[in-house]
Amino acid sequence: MFKRIVVGVDGSQMSDNAMAIACDLAQKYDSALYLVHTPQPHTVAFAMGAVAGYHAVTTMPDHKEVVEAANKITQHAAAIAAQHGCDVTDIRTDQGEPAAQIIACAEDVGADLIVTGRRGLGSIGALVQGSTSQRVNHLATCATLSVI
Repeated sequence: MFKRIVVGVDGSQMSDNAMAIACDLAQKYDSALYLVHTPQPHTVAFAMGAVAGYHAVTTMPDHKEVVEAANKITQHAAAIAAQHGCDVTDIRTDQGEPAAQIIACAEDVGADLIVTGRRGLGSIGALVQGSTSQRVNHLATCATLSVI
């Protein structure tokens, strides 16, 4: 049923929950797992140890910090997969708009399912513009699952 599952991760608790559920489904259906993380300034600060909602620094992170944070977040997600006995087929950390990157990965790999956390590390602006999971649910051409 689900042969290719794309999971959007951002380092939040809901992202971890989404990863665990995606692993459960991947085991049941012998699915390939694809991780997508799109580094954003607030997720870099979170990954580097800031408390969500508070700024760790007053300047934008440099490229090295963005890469380090993205690696930390994706390694954590891959560790969750390993804890559940799953392997990750591919990890993508392209920059851009998160929903667009998740959709692009799903289209590239021919995904049957996209799994995201319902609310991640999005900003207050997401309340007005809509969250990543809402955009993914609206734009996806395959099944989607938003996890609490």
